Amino acid sequence: MASDNFVDYVKIHCTSGNGGGGSTHFRREKYIPKGGPDGGDGGRGGHVILRGNKQLWTLLHLKFKKHIKAGHGAHGSGNLKTGAQGEDTYIDVPLGTLAKDAETGEVLFEITEEGEERIIQRGGRGGLGNNNFKSPTNQTPRYAQPGEEGQEGWKILELKILADVGLVGFPNAGKSTLLSVLSAAKPEIGDYPFTTLRPNLGIVSYRDYRSFVMADIPGIIEGAHTGKGLGLRFLRHIERNSLLLFMVPADADDLHKEYQILLNELKQYNPELLHKERLLAITKSDMLDEELKAELSKDLPKIPHLFISSVAQQGLTELKDLIWKHLNHD
Repeated sequence: MASDNFVDYVKIHCTSGNGGGGSTHFRREKYIPKGGPDGGDGGRGGHVILRGNKQLWTLLHLKFKKHIKAGHGAHGSGNLKTGAQGEDTYIDVPLGTLAKDAETGEVLFEITEEGEERIIQRGGRGGLGNNNFKSPTNQTPRYAQPGEEGQEGWKILELKILADVGLVGFPNAGKSTLLSVLSAAKPEIGDYPFTTLRPNLGIVSYRDYRSFVMADIPGIIEGAHTGKGLGLRFLRHIERNSLLLFMVPADADDLHKEYQILLNELKQYNPELLHKERLLAITKSDMLDEELKAELSKDLPKIPHLFISSVAQQGLTELKDLIWKHLNHD
């Protein structure tokens, strides 16, 4: 996925349709010159509706389409005919899209399933025709309700990636390299911080034609939960991963301390993230011998861990086995 095409945040202006006005018509036929009221109701205005589409991975298609409008409802007419409903406008979005009110920041809803539809801007109701207002004391009401006006306003759409495995680590921990080796994804790789500016997704093939989705997310740094660096954008995507794979390079000064810093950033942002299953991969381990690995293992956190090297292709099959086992342990 080209990084320029990964759009995970858009602000759009939604305008729903006006409801049609009710009719003030009276029944007039050849032998019924003074029939009663028979004005029909107006049709409701069109809604603006979000619809989940699993074929989409980003919000790129909305980046340059800021104004979205639905159709107006038609007015009611004689013979109790209700006006036609305004045409609804559908916005297809990837699964994991969060809708918010731009002014208040209130979370309206989240789209998580294929074909799921949620109204983001409701159309105006149609007005009642004069037939609704007749009574024994008022048999010829000459008024009807006007249609309700549609609503308009700015909405924010945010994408939280839905992936099985999220890679958590400091910049340069080897996340992009691992993803490029395990899947067909082609993330940008470099030896400088923040090479990954946007999430990359990769489908990792497993035995017997099975597979799982892995997300390489922008590198975390200490203070990410305060919005430092790419912090908040990174952490938003982490919320949607089933399993977190922490990655700490073998040449780090203190493996356990680096893991604790990463864990603390997640805790500060959202304590619920600590309930997710965690695995630990010590990357760039081709420089270590078995004796050194055994020595380092003594000080590692008490979670399942592996020593791997993406470049030397060491420990990758075992890593896939471990991930699959934890994704499908129930």
